[in-house]
Amino acid sequence: MEKYVITIARQFGSLGRPIARELAERLGIEYYDRDIVDAVSKKTGIDVSDVSEHEEKAKHSYLYMKFPLGKGTTEIQNKIFETESALINEYADHESCIIVGRCSDYILENRKNSLHIFIYAPYEARVRNCVDYLKMNMEDAKKRIAEVDKARDAYHNSYAHFLPADINHKNVMIDSSILGIQGTAKVLEQIVREKFDL
Repeated sequence: MEKYVITIARQFGSLGRPIARELAERLGIEYYDRDIVDAVSKKTGIDVSDVSEHEEKAKHSYLYMKFPLGKGTTEIQNKIFETESALINEYADHESCIIVGRCSDYILENRKNSLHIFIYAPYEARVRNCVDYLKMNMEDAKKRIAEVDKARDAYHNSYAHFLPADINHKNVMIDSSILGIQGTAKVLEQIVREKFDL
């Protein structure tokens, strides 16, 4: 069986990360997200916290996601992006896998056997998910959604020159509020199996 790679971009609060994990488990393939930051740190010698501060979401915790990388790239940000790009390509070369965020849709756009997914949800559903899953209060949830969406869009546009939700660069766009984590992962699994003849 030929290797394949799935990239997942998502709106904050759409449950994209747990859906990606569930999909990886269903398909029996590797899932890459935060471990990319750890790998970049080892390769560059840049502290993990510094990598997190400069890469896609400014910091991993949603409490620190409000500083868009797109406000101006720096040498260290470019180094991190180049290292992440190399790692993402290595992962895709080595095995079938799912890669979450980090412009992976752009980095792997022209790769054979790739599928690019965008997970979204209506605003009110995203607020509810932040409250229920991330244990945030309503006011903080609304604030973080605005900040993180802005940061992700700015980062993505800075390097990929298109937004994460651009339909011209996606194969599948799905509203996670319809079926939730398990149901959305199940539908995506069916699409992946059909697409790659698994």
